Amino acid sequence: MENPLGLQTVRPVFSWHTDGGLQSAYEINVRKGETTVWKSGKVTTDRMLAPCGYDATSREHLTWHVRLWDETDHPGEWNEAWYEMGLLDASSWLAKWISPELTTEKGKRQAASYLKRTFSLERTDHARLYITCHGLYVAYLNGHRVGDFVLAPGTDDYHQRLQYQVYDVSPLLHEGENEMLVVLGDGWYRGNNGIDGLNHYYGDDLALLCQMEVNRQIVLISDECWQASQMGPIRENDLQLGERYDACLEQITDWHGVIPAHFGYDHLVCSDSVPVREQERFQGKTFTAPNGDTLIDFGQNLAGYTELYVQAKAGQKIVLWHGETLDENGNYTQANFAPGERNKNGGVPQRIEYICKDGFNRYKPCFTLFGFRYAKIETDVNLNGDQFTAIAVYSHMPQTAFFTCGNEAVNQLFHNSLWSMKSNFCDIPTDCPTRERTGWTGDAAAFAPTGVMLTDCWPILRKWLAECRLAQADDGLMANIAPINDSRDRFSLLLQGSAGWGDACVLVPWAMYQAYGDVAILDENYDMMRRWMTFLEQRARDTRPENEENPWKEALQDQGFHFGEWLEPDVNSMDALRRNGLEGAPEVATAYYYHSADLMGQIAAILGKPGDAEKYRKIAETARKAYRFRCTDNGGIDSDRQCEYVRPIAFGLLDKDETQAAADQLDALVKQNGDHLNTGFLSTPDLCRVLTEHGHTDTAYRLLLQDTSPSWLYAIKKGATSIWETWDGIRPDGTVHDSMNHYAYGAICGWLLDSVCGIRLKAGKLTIRPCPHPSLGYAKARWDSPVGLIESEWRYEASKLHLRVQTPSELNRLRR
Repeated sequence: MENPLGLQTVRPVFSWHTDGGLQSAYEINVRKGETTVWKSGKVTTDRMLAPCGYDATSREHLTWHVRLWDETDHPGEWNEAWYEMGLLDASSWLAKWISPELTTEKGKRQAASYLKRTFSLERTDHARLYITCHGLYVAYLNGHRVGDFVLAPGTDDYHQRLQYQVYDVSPLLHEGENEMLVVLGDGWYRGNNGIDGLNHYYGDDLALLCQMEVNRQIVLISDECWQASQMGPIRENDLQLGERYDACLEQITDWHGVIPAHFGYDHLVCSDSVPVREQERFQGKTFTAPNGDTLIDFGQNLAGYTELYVQAKAGQKIVLWHGETLDENGNYTQANFAPGERNKNGGVPQRIEYICKDGFNRYKPCFTLFGFRYAKIETDVNLNGDQFTAIAVYSHMPQTAFFTCGNEAVNQLFHNSLWSMKSNFCDIPTDCPTRERTGWTGDAAAFAPTGVMLTDCWPILRKWLAECRLAQADDGLMANIAPINDSRDRFSLLLQGSAGWGDACVLVPWAMYQAYGDVAILDENYDMMRRWMTFLEQRARDTRPENEENPWKEALQDQGFHFGEWLEPDVNSMDALRRNGLEGAPEVATAYYYHSADLMGQIAAILGKPGDAEKYRKIAETARKAYRFRCTDNGGIDSDRQCEYVRPIAFGLLDKDETQAAADQLDALVKQNGDHLNTGFLSTPDLCRVLTEHGHTDTAYRLLLQDTSPSWLYAIKKGATSIWETWDGIRPDGTVHDSMNHYAYGAICGWLLDSVCGIRLKAGKLTIRPCPHPSLGYAKARWDSPVGLIESEWRYEASKLHLRVQTPSELNRLRR
């Protein structure tokens, strides 16, 4: 985050990178006004991050200054940035929780609540608004929107944690009388959540908490002096179901008092993350479907909402239904993401109903979010000359990696992967923007090493890991989703702790550490990782009868629920789950037990915990033996599933000669399968990397360029603009199924960056080792990495291979 306003972390980590020369040392000063409160002194290192040594307090505005020494020990100029703390203790809050609703009816969709208050000011400089709510809020001062955070305050396990935001509102205020208006919607708090469509998950009330200060003096708080109304234009709102808006009700005249509430401040945390914002816009093109429906094609599958500009008469109505794809006949459909009977609302309609006022109408939703490329229009308005625009909505995370090559389909694949990430990083990483919108751990674990290269997503992943810590059970069991949004019944509790999903608590922080080099992310999550490993140790004490003869059974994982490889293209997923239930998925579960223990040994050593490091190394060694005994024949593998070769090779479960033999078998298996993959969520990210690292580059490229199902480019051939959940989301006959916007299989882009172009950064150590192939003609990657700009390019010209590499030390300016 750059110049963050409102931090919870009292000792933030500072980072920078240099585009000119090699850094040999740095020095940091932290100042409060003109007073220096902490000095690092000159620190001899090439590391480009450092933890602050000063404990900040509530409201403090601090500047930090850094200068660097180059390789000749010559110091550069000072560079400056700043950060400001939030309200770090309950005593800082004088605001009261207030409820705007006099009555509520559980299970019935409610109108949005509008709250207002007038107040007078003598001065307006250095004004701060601290605000949060139960539900979602949009705040206005003197008719101007406060900030650009969409769906604030964001998603949390509100039983344990509730974010508030801090805004600089000085430009929106004036001396004399001012008015503040806040609109509250249902959001995650009491709207519909997850695939089950559970509502009122956290409570029945909407409530507001806000406090405004000018030069640290409180000038406005939420209290009994506010007025409220439910007679405004937003008549219904829900993240999944949509919004109903009556523009004829925009002038509110019916106001009543508010009710003080006593929710306290214990769960409040300042938002140590980035805002969710409106991003790219796509102009829609209207056309008529074969069945006569009027449809809009926005050209890009995304997460967001539609803005409309229409000329109409009062009372005319526009209904918009949003979907990801067309059916086999070219008509509108939502069948692919229909959640089925388990959804308490009968589906996820993604519906907007807009009742027009007389004249020009401009509207976009406040409290909903859809996954869509297409919209169906039902209206009595004459649409000639009217406009519909899709607005992408996702967390602020600038794109940092770029890739182009001589194959346009591969370029589109990279584009699709980036867009599925954008569509699913809305405050936290989610699986899809339609039927679930849930923080599945397995998806994040598979994609994180790619995601940390594609965008600067550190704050989003760090915030989500905090949710994972809250979702962890007392015995260390990791929930498969965070924040939790299921019914918590006996059945849902059984479906937790899956291998590859639970291990996200280790794999995601490790991926972040490798990319950013910041040990703080390991330290912050170490207790969660340790407790997960303790849970796995306990689970391994039980062994199924068929595995009792394993000499290392104490490290064999054959108990509990497991998704397994998940969504392999020619495997029935329900059959796989039943088999996993009967057998315990020991191949997947034991491999991940080894992998997490191996990483934990390294993490413990990095954090200066030698006793733990030795403990986890021993666990890893025993788990490796248990895996080899159960899942191999003295290191040999006999399987027709590609994942059962990829996984042990990628994790290091085989000896050197065994690894090469397994890679050769994998190569043969891919060829026997007509140069098609048959991997699922867990091993697909490593498939091509394993092949290129063991002498089978030709096969890896043939897999990349395959365009019949199952393959990455099959979806491109079918017109996809995002990554599908399954390999055949649109079947050859045109029928559609499952989500069209899941980022997991987009992890192939990690291979394009770190293998095709060879850029690998591991905790600040950069190597570049490209694997070129004539089939692409050329490939070029650029990564604006945490250590600076890195470029790697190769191309074939006249049967000659030309390489060009540029690293941060070859550039010439300092950047923070």
